[in-house]
Amino acid sequence: MLLVYVQKITPRVSYTFKHICKRILGLEVDFTSKIESFIAHDGPKLSYGKQPLGKELYFQSVDLLFEHGFNEVDIQVFPWENTQCFFQVKHPDAALPFDVFAATFYLLTRYEEYLPHVKDELGRFIATESIAYQNGFLQEPVVDIWALKFKNVLKEKYPDIIFQERTFNVLPVLYVNQTFAYWQKGIVRSLGGAIRDLWQLKINEFTDRIKVILGIKKDPYNTFDFIIDLQKNKIRNCITFFGLGDYTNYEKNINHNNPEHKEIIKHVSDYVDVGLKVSYEAISDLAILKEEKTRIENIVNRQLRYSLCAFYKIKLPEAYRNFIELEIKEDFSMGYPGHSGFRAGTCTPFMFYDLDYEVQTPLVIHSFCCTPKSFENAENEYAVKQELNAYVEKIKNVNGSFIPVFSNGLFSELSEQTYWKSILEFIWNKDENRKN
Repeated sequence: MLLVYVQKITPRVSYTFKHICKRILGLEVDFTSKIESFIAHDGPKLSYGKQPLGKELYFQSVDLLFEHGFNEVDIQVFPWENTQCFFQVKHPDAALPFDVFAATFYLLTRYEEYLPHVKDELGRFIATESIAYQNGFLQEPVVDIWALKFKNVLKEKYPDIIFQERTFNVLPVLYVNQTFAYWQKGIVRSLGGAIRDLWQLKINEFTDRIKVILGIKKDPYNTFDFIIDLQKNKIRNCITFFGLGDYTNYEKNINHNNPEHKEIIKHVSDYVDVGLKVSYEAISDLAILKEEKTRIENIVNRQLRYSLCAFYKIKLPEAYRNFIELEIKEDFSMGYPGHSGFRAGTCTPFMFYDLDYEVQTPLVIHSFCCTPKSFENAENEYAVKQELNAYVEKIKNVNGSFIPVFSNGLFSELSEQTYWKSILEFIWNKDENRKN
């Protein structure tokens, strides 16, 4: 166990040290504000504060972990070794040239998203507003990289210290915005779609639509057996998120009571984990969210555990508070749909910290790395695989979690790119057992 001396043990200090030490490095950590207890401890230990106590392993702090609420923070990013850092410190005895704990806290809590910022048309925080994008480290899991730097410092001081090693893993996510392209859409929507196909001279789509409606052909978006077959061939955690919101300008799926819709969800849930794609309206409305949660629980006959917000919109902190209120355990909305990388600076699941209430919550946040939209500028299948491989290697180097997001429509004949099945198979078979 690592003992940390700090003059004041704040919720922020506890949250950050436990994430780095326990969740990333597999090292138990405890705290003391009593000098006598610190001196008496004969195991690994360090101090964190403005000044060292003596000749102990010392990490200099900035003010962030001892403040309350949120204020404008001056961020000056600088290069160090093979990474980027901020919250630089100057004490000559400091073990690292920056406050790794404050920097980690800033990124994990999405501190910058609480401050005034430009939103897009859907009210989302956009990648280009982030310090990670503006300073060129969005594509790096810097929190995990920093944690390994911290680990090396500890091992140099305490060669016998033991860490519980974790392994790299892949967790594909399937985002189901529309369960079917043509099937069960109703007379009005089907007629409107057929007229639109003819008007735009999409004869193949018109023909397929008619065949699907007549039951002659399988709906092109019903690609779920492809996912299930992959699961049967190589067992891997995979989560499929279904939308069950009412029809609106943002939600275009078929009715949640449709028997065919329910049957598909039940069928998929027999083989892979199923979560709720929270509708745009439910993101900020607890009553609507509760109704959608009840719908999916009634279909799969188990308590909802996983959520993913429509359009990857996270309204902090209200959306996460609603998830906690309804006992949703894990969320997968943390990422940017149009930019690959690490929105929270990490590829390790972390607990949501509520900056308003200054408390660590039980909600686990998973940060996804990329969506197909992230690769719109890729020229071909080879280029996409090269980019994906680059991310996989970065995440393997820190033994993190690689979470790509796909949609069921990508694997259909309606997809503009025909190689996405091959891409998913490529990801599905990535080696999970490589260690540092």
